[in-house]
Amino acid sequence: MENHRMTTSGPSPSAPPTTAAPATSAPTVAEAPRSLRWVILTLAFACGASVANLYYAQPLLGLLSHSFGVSKGTATIVVTATQIGYALGLALLIPLGDLLENRRLASRTLLVTAAALAVAAFSPDFWVFLAVSVLIGVTSVVAQILVPLAAHLAPAESRGRLVGQVMSGLLLGIMLARSVASFAAAAWGWRSIYAISAVVMLLTSLALLKLLPVRKPEHTARYGTLLASVVGLVRSEPVLLRRALTQASMFGAFTAYWTAVAYELADRHHMSQNGIAVFALVGAAGAASAPIAGRLGDAGRGVAGRAVAILTGLVAMVLAGLGVGNLVLLALAGILLDFAVQGHQVLSQRDIYSLRPDARARVNSVYMTTVFLGGAAASAATGAVRSAWGWTGVTTMAAALTAVAFLLWSLDHLRPTRG
Repeated sequence: MENHRMTTSGPSPSAPPTTAAPATSAPTVAEAPRSLRWVILTLAFACGASVANLYYAQPLLGLLSHSFGVSKGTATIVVTATQIGYALGLALLIPLGDLLENRRLASRTLLVTAAALAVAAFSPDFWVFLAVSVLIGVTSVVAQILVPLAAHLAPAESRGRLVGQVMSGLLLGIMLARSVASFAAAAWGWRSIYAISAVVMLLTSLALLKLLPVRKPEHTARYGTLLASVVGLVRSEPVLLRRALTQASMFGAFTAYWTAVAYELADRHHMSQNGIAVFALVGAAGAASAPIAGRLGDAGRGVAGRAVAILTGLVAMVLAGLGVGNLVLLALAGILLDFAVQGHQVLSQRDIYSLRPDARARVNSVYMTTVFLGGAAASAATGAVRSAWGWTGVTTMAAALTAVAFLLWSLDHLRPTRG
């Protein structure tokens, strides 16, 4: 069997010349730099298109509530269910990136995503829609298979920048998902966005299979052994756990804001679905933080950059709480929050990908599972908090989460150095 290498350089000097792949085979990771720009562009689009599935429901909660005849609090469970599904996928599917050939793993997973989205588009009742939302979450983890692949492809000296470019695509998917969903719902009904995304996932699956280089990891362990090794990573890499918990707090604030703000825009500011879509576009500005953060990380300024990001998130939530009656201030708060959360994400991922190059998929599994469990917990709490204390309660909870993130950063970097 041909032995596919995981490095971006050529074969090792000891490799026999007969191991070269035939000219008709798919490109390998070693050959990727010749067309790295196109590969990175493909990865960025695929990440954005797949992760967007997690956020389509957020601006549609009122429409879902009306369509299925359930309360707004019950409709909010869709967001939680999708994020729980995503966390399950991160825990159970992402480690396969260290075991199976990455291109085919990503492509085949997207086919399942397409099928799940098609079922969501034609769901007859709320509980079917809720169940399939979990499956959409599970299979949308393709983005987190592809981001570590970008780290493998990138030369060490520009890894932060190139991963940041892929993350820009992912973040644009997150930020634009709400606007695209709202515009589609206003034009053709809320079901249309799920049908459209099903087609996009099918086409993206084919594009990945055609354009991405082959990367077959050298691990031969069984799946159960691979999952067990994830627990060992948590114990042996304390930096991984600290970065994950800090980002989980930041992402919890992000989820709370964007889950509740659609209600405020409709109820307080009497905005239509198209108006909510336009408002959601402000979040796209947060994607600009990814390449900036990547360059800061490459320049060795990640510690200070993460502190600035966390404090920016705290300022954003204070501004959102005090300025809820002013659309400009509310939008500015959303921009600052997105900039903070996404910048901190890129800097944290740059740190964790340097810990264990041989286990980047499992490292990413630990990190992103923790992050999305934090987001799922925050979205679950948001409905109850908003019902009891309104928008003030939501922004207070989000501000408290960013304060927890800063406490974790402080414990990590301000305590006396040992050894």
